[in-house]
Amino acid sequence: MPSSSEPAGRESRAHSESAATGVVAALGAFGIWGLSPMFFKAVSEVPVLEILSHRILWASLVVGLVLAYRGEFIRTLAYLAQRKTALTMVLSTGLISANWITFIYAVNSGQALQGSLGYYIFPLVTVLLGRLVLGESLSRRQAVAVALALVGVGIAVRGLGGVPWISLVLAGSFSLYGLLRKTAAVPALSGLFLETLLILPFLLTYLAGTELFGAGIALLAGPWTRSLWLMTLGPLTAVPLFLFANAARRMRLSTLGILQYTNPTIQFLVATLVFKEALNPATLATFACIWCGVGLYLWPERRKRALDTN
Repeated sequence: MPSSSEPAGRESRAHSESAATGVVAALGAFGIWGLSPMFFKAVSEVPVLEILSHRILWASLVVGLVLAYRGEFIRTLAYLAQRKTALTMVLSTGLISANWITFIYAVNSGQALQGSLGYYIFPLVTVLLGRLVLGESLSRRQAVAVALALVGVGIAVRGLGGVPWISLVLAGSFSLYGLLRKTAAVPALSGLFLETLLILPFLLTYLAGTELFGAGIALLAGPWTRSLWLMTLGPLTAVPLFLFANAARRMRLSTLGILQYTNPTIQFLVATLVFKEALNPATLATFACIWCGVGLYLWPERRKRALDTN
Protein backbone atom coordinates (compact mmCIF):
# COMPACT_ATOMS: atom_id res chain seq x y z
CA MET A 1 0.00 0.00 0.00
CA PRO A 2 1.54 3.36 -0.99
CA SER A 3 2.39 5.66 1.87
CA SER A 4 0.78 9.07 2.26
CA SER A 5 4.18 10.64 1.69
CA GLU A 6 4.34 9.38 -1.92
CA PRO A 7 1.77 11.87 -3.36
CA ALA A 8 3.54 14.66 -1.48
CA GLY A 9 6.87 13.46 -2.91
CA ARG A 10 5.49 13.37 -6.46
CA GLU A 11 4.01 16.84 -5.97
CA SER A 12 7.35 18.14 -4.70
CA ARG A 13 9.21 16.65 -7.68
CA ALA A 14 6.67 18.10 -10.11
CA HIS A 15 7.04 21.52 -8.47
CA SER A 16 10.84 21.30 -8.72
CA GLU A 17 10.68 20.27 -12.38
CA SER A 18 8.26 23.12 -13.10
CA ALA A 19 10.56 25.60 -11.36
CA ALA A 20 13.57 24.27 -13.29
CA THR A 21 11.66 24.68 -16.55
CA GLY A 22 10.82 28.22 -15.47
CA VAL A 23 14.49 29.03 -14.86
CA VAL A 24 15.42 27.73 -18.32
CA ALA A 25 12.62 29.79 -19.92
CA ALA A 26 13.65 32.92 -17.97
CA LEU A 27 17.31 32.56 -18.94
CA GLY A 28 16.24 32.04 -22.55
CA ALA A 29 14.17 35.24 -22.52
CA PHE A 30 16.84 37.34 -20.80
CA GLY A 31 19.55 35.81 -22.99
CA ILE A 32 17.73 36.80 -26.20
CA TRP A 33 17.09 40.30 -24.86
CA GLY A 34 20.72 40.56 -23.80
CA LEU A 35 22.02 39.54 -27.24
CA SER A 36 19.47 41.67 -29.12
CA PRO A 37 21.96 44.55 -29.69
CA MET A 38 23.83 42.25 -32.09
CA PHE A 39 20.67 41.88 -34.21
CA PHE A 40 20.19 45.65 -34.42
CA LYS A 41 23.87 46.17 -35.14
CA ALA A 42 23.59 43.78 -38.08
CA VAL A 43 21.21 46.25 -39.80
CA SER A 44 22.83 49.44 -38.52
CA GLU A 45 22.87 50.96 -42.02
CA VAL A 46 19.06 51.07 -41.94
CA PRO A 47 17.55 54.24 -40.39
CA VAL A 48 16.41 53.82 -36.79
CA LEU A 49 12.75 54.58 -37.51
CA GLU A 50 12.76 52.06 -40.36
CA ILE A 51 14.19 49.36 -38.07
CA LEU A 52 11.49 50.15 -35.49
CA SER A 53 8.81 49.95 -38.20
CA HIS A 54 9.95 46.50 -39.28
CA ARG A 55 10.23 45.31 -35.69
CA ILE A 56 6.62 46.30 -35.00
CA LEU A 57 5.33 45.02 -38.36
CA TRP A 58 6.79 41.52 -38.02
CA ALA A 59 6.07 41.30 -34.29
CA SER A 60 2.43 42.16 -34.99
CA LEU A 61 2.20 39.39 -37.59
CA VAL A 62 3.86 36.79 -35.36
CA VAL A 63 1.79 37.57 -32.25
CA GLY A 64 -1.41 37.94 -34.29
CA LEU A 65 -0.95 34.47 -35.77
CA VAL A 66 -0.31 32.99 -32.32
CA LEU A 67 -3.45 34.63 -30.92
CA ALA A 68 -5.50 33.40 -33.87
CA TYR A 69 -4.16 29.86 -33.39
CA ARG A 70 -5.10 29.99 -29.70
CA GLY A 71 -8.58 31.36 -30.50
CA GLU A 72 -7.88 34.63 -28.65
CA PHE A 73 -7.76 37.06 -31.57
CA ILE A 74 -11.33 38.42 -31.33
CA ARG A 75 -11.18 38.52 -27.53
CA THR A 76 -8.00 40.57 -27.79
CA LEU A 77 -9.57 43.14 -30.13
CA ALA A 78 -12.53 43.43 -27.74
CA TYR A 79 -10.27 45.07 -25.14
CA LEU A 80 -10.23 48.19 -27.31
CA ALA A 81 -14.00 48.55 -26.81
CA GLN A 82 -13.33 49.39 -23.15
CA ARG A 83 -12.55 53.11 -23.06
CA LYS A 84 -10.25 53.06 -20.03
CA THR A 85 -8.34 50.01 -21.28
CA ALA A 86 -8.04 51.48 -24.78
CA LEU A 87 -6.62 54.75 -23.38
CA THR A 88 -4.14 52.81 -21.24
CA MET A 89 -3.02 50.81 -24.26
CA VAL A 90 -2.54 53.99 -26.31
CA LEU A 91 -0.30 55.43 -23.58
CA SER A 92 1.61 52.18 -23.16
CA THR A 93 2.10 52.04 -26.94
CA GLY A 94 3.76 55.46 -26.84
CA LEU A 95 6.03 54.45 -23.97
CA ILE A 96 7.16 51.11 -25.38
CA SER A 97 7.73 52.68 -28.81
CA ALA A 98 9.90 55.39 -27.21
CA ASN A 99 11.78 52.67 -25.33
CA TRP A 100 12.40 50.57 -28.44
CA ILE A 101 13.50 53.42 -30.68
CA THR A 102 15.84 54.78 -27.99
CA PHE A 103 17.43 51.36 -27.52
CA ILE A 104 17.91 50.86 -31.27
CA TYR A 105 19.45 54.33 -31.50
CA ALA A 106 21.77 53.57 -28.56
CA VAL A 107 23.09 50.40 -30.19
CA ASN A 108 23.49 51.80 -33.68
CA SER A 109 25.14 55.03 -32.51
CA GLY A 110 27.81 53.21 -30.50
CA GLN A 111 26.23 53.82 -27.08
CA ALA A 112 25.17 50.29 -26.12
CA LEU A 113 26.79 50.76 -22.69
CA GLN A 114 24.28 53.50 -21.93
CA GLY A 115 21.57 51.08 -23.03
CA SER A 116 22.68 48.40 -20.58
CA LEU A 117 23.00 51.01 -17.83
CA GLY A 118 19.37 51.99 -18.43
CA TYR A 119 18.18 48.45 -17.76
CA TYR A 120 20.27 48.26 -14.58
CA ILE A 121 18.63 51.48 -13.37
CA PHE A 122 15.11 50.40 -14.40
CA PRO A 123 14.24 48.25 -11.33
CA LEU A 124 15.39 51.01 -8.98
CA VAL A 125 13.26 53.56 -10.84
CA THR A 126 10.35 51.12 -10.55
CA VAL A 127 10.84 50.99 -6.77
CA LEU A 128 10.88 54.80 -6.65
CA LEU A 129 7.73 55.06 -8.77
CA GLY A 130 6.02 52.52 -6.53
CA ARG A 131 6.79 54.75 -3.58
CA LEU A 132 5.81 58.05 -5.21
CA VAL A 133 2.82 56.92 -7.30
CA LEU A 134 1.39 53.86 -5.57
CA GLY A 135 2.38 54.76 -2.00
CA GLU A 136 4.28 51.50 -1.55
CA SER A 137 6.64 51.33 1.42
CA LEU A 138 10.35 51.79 0.80
CA SER A 139 12.75 50.07 3.19
CA ARG A 140 15.90 51.85 4.35
CA ARG A 141 18.00 49.47 2.29
CA GLN A 142 15.94 50.15 -0.85
CA ALA A 143 16.19 53.90 -0.23
CA VAL A 144 19.99 53.60 -0.07
CA ALA A 145 19.92 51.53 -3.29
CA VAL A 146 17.95 54.25 -5.09
CA ALA A 147 20.33 56.89 -3.68
CA LEU A 148 23.33 54.95 -5.04
CA ALA A 149 21.68 54.86 -8.46
CA LEU A 150 21.24 58.64 -8.30
CA VAL A 151 24.91 59.02 -7.35
CA GLY A 152 25.83 56.87 -10.34
CA VAL A 153 23.75 59.06 -12.64
CA GLY A 154 25.44 62.12 -11.13
CA ILE A 155 28.89 60.67 -11.88
CA ALA A 156 27.78 59.97 -15.44
CA VAL A 157 26.57 63.56 -15.84
CA ARG A 158 29.93 64.87 -14.64
CA GLY A 159 32.00 62.38 -16.65
CA LEU A 160 30.04 62.67 -19.89
CA GLY A 161 29.61 66.42 -19.59
CA GLY A 162 25.86 65.99 -19.95
CA VAL A 163 22.84 64.00 -18.82
CA PRO A 164 22.95 60.27 -19.82
CA TRP A 165 19.59 60.71 -21.48
CA ILE A 166 19.62 57.34 -23.22
CA SER A 167 19.88 55.47 -19.90
CA LEU A 168 17.27 57.68 -18.24
CA VAL A 169 14.80 57.45 -21.14
CA LEU A 170 15.15 53.65 -21.25
CA ALA A 171 14.74 53.26 -17.48
CA GLY A 172 11.94 55.85 -17.20
CA SER A 173 9.91 54.74 -20.20
CA PHE A 174 10.07 51.04 -19.27
CA SER A 175 9.20 51.76 -15.63
CA LEU A 176 6.21 53.91 -16.59
CA TYR A 177 5.23 51.25 -19.13
CA GLY A 178 5.24 48.59 -16.44
CA LEU A 179 3.20 50.86 -14.17
CA LEU A 180 0.58 51.40 -16.87
CA ARG A 181 0.40 47.72 -17.84
CA LYS A 182 -0.11 46.85 -14.18
CA THR A 183 -3.34 48.87 -14.23
CA ALA A 184 -4.66 47.25 -17.43
CA ALA A 185 -6.11 43.75 -17.09
CA VAL A 186 -4.76 42.65 -20.47
CA PRO A 187 -2.61 39.49 -20.87
CA ALA A 188 0.99 39.98 -22.00
CA LEU A 189 0.61 38.67 -25.56
CA SER A 190 -2.71 40.42 -26.13
CA GLY A 191 -1.21 43.64 -24.82
CA LEU A 192 1.81 43.38 -27.12
CA PHE A 193 -0.46 42.76 -30.13
CA LEU A 194 -2.66 45.76 -29.33
CA GLU A 195 0.38 47.99 -28.85
CA THR A 196 1.83 46.99 -32.22
CA LEU A 197 -1.60 47.24 -33.85
CA LEU A 198 -2.24 50.78 -32.60
CA ILE A 199 0.96 52.22 -34.04
CA LEU A 200 1.21 49.99 -37.10
CA PRO A 201 -0.87 52.19 -39.50
CA PHE A 202 1.49 55.14 -38.94
CA LEU A 203 4.61 53.04 -39.44
CA LEU A 204 3.21 51.27 -42.51
CA THR A 205 2.51 54.69 -44.01
CA TYR A 206 6.10 55.66 -43.27
CA LEU A 207 7.48 52.46 -44.82
CA ALA A 208 5.29 52.85 -47.91
CA GLY A 209 6.46 56.44 -48.30
CA THR A 210 10.14 55.54 -48.05
CA GLU A 211 9.76 52.80 -50.63
CA LEU A 212 7.59 54.90 -52.95
CA PHE A 213 9.94 57.88 -52.98
CA GLY A 214 13.11 55.79 -53.04
CA ALA A 215 14.25 56.75 -49.54
CA GLY A 216 13.95 53.25 -48.09
CA ILE A 217 16.91 50.90 -48.02
CA ALA A 218 15.20 47.91 -46.46
CA LEU A 219 13.13 45.15 -48.03
CA LEU A 220 12.79 46.30 -51.64
CA ALA A 221 16.41 47.37 -51.98
CA GLY A 222 19.68 45.83 -50.95
CA PRO A 223 20.74 42.26 -50.16
CA TRP A 224 18.24 39.59 -49.15
CA THR A 225 20.26 38.89 -45.99
CA ARG A 226 19.39 42.35 -44.65
CA SER A 227 15.70 41.77 -45.40
CA LEU A 228 15.92 38.46 -43.53
CA TRP A 229 17.54 40.16 -40.52
CA LEU A 230 14.73 42.73 -40.43
CA MET A 231 12.09 39.99 -40.58
CA THR A 232 13.71 38.18 -37.64
CA LEU A 233 12.95 41.22 -35.48
CA GLY A 234 9.38 39.90 -35.19
CA PRO A 235 10.33 36.61 -33.49
CA LEU A 236 13.06 38.49 -31.59
CA THR A 237 10.30 40.59 -30.02
CA ALA A 238 7.70 37.85 -29.54
CA VAL A 239 9.69 34.74 -28.51
CA PRO A 240 11.29 36.24 -25.35
CA LEU A 241 7.86 37.39 -24.24
CA PHE A 242 6.51 33.84 -24.64
CA LEU A 243 9.41 32.51 -22.58
CA PHE A 244 9.09 35.23 -19.94
CA ALA A 245 5.35 34.61 -19.51
CA ASN A 246 6.05 30.88 -19.13
CA ALA A 247 8.75 31.55 -16.56
CA ALA A 248 6.54 33.92 -14.55
CA ARG A 249 3.92 31.17 -14.16
CA ARG A 250 6.44 28.58 -12.95
CA MET A 251 8.79 30.35 -10.55
CA ARG A 252 8.93 32.79 -7.67
CA LEU A 253 8.89 36.46 -8.60
CA SER A 254 11.88 37.13 -6.34
CA THR A 255 13.94 34.57 -8.28
CA LEU A 256 12.70 36.00 -11.56
CA GLY A 257 13.69 39.47 -10.38
CA ILE A 258 17.24 38.35 -9.67
CA LEU A 259 17.58 36.51 -12.98
CA GLN A 260 16.45 39.59 -14.94
CA TYR A 261 19.86 41.18 -14.34
CA THR A 262 21.35 38.68 -16.78
CA ASN A 263 19.83 40.86 -19.55
CA PRO A 264 21.77 44.12 -18.92
CA THR A 265 24.85 42.09 -17.89
CA ILE A 266 24.93 40.38 -21.30
CA GLN A 267 24.31 43.76 -22.95
CA PHE A 268 27.23 45.19 -20.98
CA LEU A 269 29.52 42.35 -22.11
CA VAL A 270 28.40 42.69 -25.73
CA ALA A 271 29.06 46.45 -25.66
CA THR A 272 32.55 46.11 -24.18
CA LEU A 273 33.79 42.83 -25.67
CA VAL A 274 32.03 42.69 -29.05
CA PHE A 275 31.38 46.34 -29.94
CA LYS A 276 34.63 47.45 -28.21
CA GLU A 277 33.00 50.49 -26.60
CA ALA A 278 35.36 52.42 -24.32
CA LEU A 279 34.90 51.89 -20.59
CA ASN A 280 36.29 55.15 -19.16
CA PRO A 281 36.71 55.79 -15.40
CA ALA A 282 33.49 57.81 -15.15
CA THR A 283 31.46 55.07 -16.86
CA LEU A 284 33.08 52.40 -14.68
CA ALA A 285 32.32 54.42 -11.53
CA THR A 286 28.73 54.85 -12.69
CA PHE A 287 28.30 51.10 -13.20
CA ALA A 288 29.96 50.43 -9.83
CA CYS A 289 27.37 52.61 -8.07
CA ILE A 290 24.50 50.99 -9.97
CA TRP A 291 25.81 47.46 -9.28
CA CYS A 292 26.11 48.29 -5.55
CA GLY A 293 22.59 49.69 -5.60
CA VAL A 294 21.27 46.59 -7.34
CA GLY A 295 23.05 44.39 -4.79
CA LEU A 296 21.48 46.28 -1.90
CA TYR A 297 18.09 46.15 -3.58
CA LEU A 298 18.26 42.39 -4.07
CA TRP A 299 19.93 41.41 -0.78
CA PRO A 300 16.75 41.17 1.34
CA GLU A 301 15.18 38.83 -1.22
CA ARG A 302 18.18 36.50 -1.14
CA ARG A 303 18.24 36.58 2.66
CA LYS A 304 14.50 35.86 2.86
CA ARG A 305 14.84 32.96 0.41
CA ALA A 306 17.70 31.51 2.49
CA LEU A 307 15.58 31.70 5.62
CA ASP A 308 12.65 30.07 3.82
CA THR A 309 14.74 27.05 2.92
CA ASN A 310 16.01 26.48 6.49
